[in-house]
Amino acid sequence: MQYLPQLIFILLTITAVYLFSKKAKQIKRNIFLGRDEEINDNKNLRWKNVLLLAFGQKKMFKNPLVAVMHFFVYAGFIIINIEVLEIVLDGILGTHRLFAKPLGNFYTLLINAFEILAVLVIIFCATFLIRRNIIKLKRFASKDLNGWPRSDANYILITEIILMFLFLKMNACDTLLQSRGYGHYGETLTGNFIISSNYHFILQNFSNQSLVWFERTCWWVHITGIFIFLNYLPYSKHLHILLAFPNAYYARLIPQGKMKNMPDIQNEVLYAMQPELAPTEPSTEHKKFGAKDVFDLSWKNLLDAYSCTECGRCTAACPANITGKLLSPRTIMMKTRDRLEEIGKNINVHKIFTDDNKSLLHNYISVEELRACTTCNACVEACPVSISPLDIITQLRRYLIMEESNAPQEWNSMFSSIENNFAPWKFSPDERDKWVSES
Repeated sequence: MQYLPQLIFILLTITAVYLFSKKAKQIKRNIFLGRDEEINDNKNLRWKNVLLLAFGQKKMFKNPLVAVMHFFVYAGFIIINIEVLEIVLDGILGTHRLFAKPLGNFYTLLINAFEILAVLVIIFCATFLIRRNIIKLKRFASKDLNGWPRSDANYILITEIILMFLFLKMNACDTLLQSRGYGHYGETLTGNFIISSNYHFILQNFSNQSLVWFERTCWWVHITGIFIFLNYLPYSKHLHILLAFPNAYYARLIPQGKMKNMPDIQNEVLYAMQPELAPTEPSTEHKKFGAKDVFDLSWKNLLDAYSCTECGRCTAACPANITGKLLSPRTIMMKTRDRLEEIGKNINVHKIFTDDNKSLLHNYISVEELRACTTCNACVEACPVSISPLDIITQLRRYLIMEESNAPQEWNSMFSSIENNFAPWKFSPDERDKWVSES
């Protein structure tokens, strides 16, 4: 019976790590269902992006107050959970506050810093809950988030608040038992902690046995909650807590507004202008233009989809959305991820993808949404984690035009003029300078 808690904890840890690893491997597999794309240039700038965009959250500081709150919630939650290392080792080894003696006074200083961060996390998470559910900011009240996405955000914020309260109460019970010299607690003298010591007056009338029960309960619920949180992340938009870092590293460094040309199309134009350069042997290979489903997008597009924070800054900045059009860049990313997850489940069942007669284009993202995009890059500029909804939109739109010949009449007229007159206007190339003689 002495080692039963350790055994239970080890089994809990192994189960949590196994389940997380299994889902993480599935997400990695799903991302690499996309076509290959080589992104390995300018490594110094990429690491700079990781520090400034992912950890430093540079783009969010366009609104300094919200940025500071989000930074402390994000950084505070990660830093506080450094303490998880001690909890895990205590659980496996059957020790209590393993690092207290080796670190001495520095340990107390460290836990004090963690407690201050815990309070900030509680305050700011509560603020974010108010913004989402009481003030109801427009981008959080949007129909984009109806159903699970809205609940998902609330669940995470509430969970973080609960975990921080458990951390503080655990410390309060622990230090009170230390001051009473009770059992092994009396052997670990850390001194009082800056925040949790204020709970002592509430707890001082409880017996030692009750305090031990409180402390152990908080310890177990805290670490179990963290393991549950870990395994909840892959199913949540909060996966960006982990993926923001690789996504920032692999962000495209080309100037905004510069679109990737298709060499095959460029060659067709070249051959039309200079027929002598055209290959003499006809090509039997059918080249696919644009993207119809997630398989046609690059792995970076799919990483973007999983990294989306659903914050709605892209949609709030989108001029098409602002003027009432159907397009929402946030929805583009959410639907891409939904389609990718559906394909992943299909593979889990059948081992390989079995055609389900669906595609990202048409079944998830409509023609109306794609046509509304002005390719202004406002969504790309607004995204705090360097996601590009525009890249997905343009690839889907290319498929519409070049594979399905699905374009508005106004566009077809322009295409026809470009093909026949080498310009968007219905003027013969021979008559372009006619205005000079007429003026």
